Amino acid sequence: MILELKNIEKSFGELKVLDKISFRAEGGKAFGILGRNGAGKTTTIRIIMDVFPADSGEILLDGKAIDHSRIGIGYLPEERGLYPKKPIIDQLVYFAELKGMKTKDAVKSVDFWLERLEMSQYRNKRLDVLSKGNQQKIQLITALAHDPDIIILDEPFSGLDPVNAMVLKEIVNEQIAKGKIVLFSSHQMNYIEEFCDSIAILNNGKIALSGDIVSIKREYPRDRLVIRSQSNDKIKSELDLPYTVTKNGDLIVKLNSPDDKRAVMSHIVEKYDVDEVKVLEPSLTDIFVDAAGDDQKEA
Repeated sequence: MILELKNIEKSFGELKVLDKISFRAEGGKAFGILGRNGAGKTTTIRIIMDVFPADSGEILLDGKAIDHSRIGIGYLPEERGLYPKKPIIDQLVYFAELKGMKTKDAVKSVDFWLERLEMSQYRNKRLDVLSKGNQQKIQLITALAHDPDIIILDEPFSGLDPVNAMVLKEIVNEQIAKGKIVLFSSHQMNYIEEFCDSIAILNNGKIALSGDIVSIKREYPRDRLVIRSQSNDKIKSELDLPYTVTKNGDLIVKLNSPDDKRAVMSHIVEKYDVDEVKVLEPSLTDIFVDAAGDDQKEA
């Protein structure tokens, strides 16, 4: 499956929230929708889900206009939307039925996911007796129980301890392996880098940067070296180049030009006992700040 957004525009009154948004997400891969608060991420997600229509533009699935009556979409919102006083099993089955499942099938699927997430003991409990992390796991079931084709995860790791985060990672990877289209929206760049092949960074309702993460990183100037050596003090003195030292003692040197890297690396390796020397690639956080770092309007 291939999901494509083409020139999506959306305004609320005088405020233009989305301005010709276009990107492409493929089944069997995760795609990250990134941006600061107010950049247009939530509006984009709601248009994909058909909560409200775009003013103009197209949403295509495999080259045809998406038919929401025939395509399943699972959504894990950043803000929980379940009923705190209702029994968990009742509302999970209810939401699965809203997605078109028969009651018998809904109960079977919900029980599968309760067991998969080690939550079966809470089957007949009220939601408000659960911890924040366990409430997040219950919310996740609403996104997965109906076996959707497209899964949208908005800050999915919020409130999860490391053990439950590992469980969620396994589940996300399983869904990707099944060929699902998985869309991530998160401010936790480590998870985006871990799961996503491609990203789109929104800034003031426009695509500031999009594409394959590896390719994006390689487009940045490769003019910094990471050096790990017991001789770092001598190296930084001899090179006479701008540098910083990381918390673990690595030396980060900024070259005058990316073209100098091979000569500098060879010189360091030949003259000093070096544990490691490599080109420093920008982190996704660096890229995000660069692309979305200016002031945002509210959206």
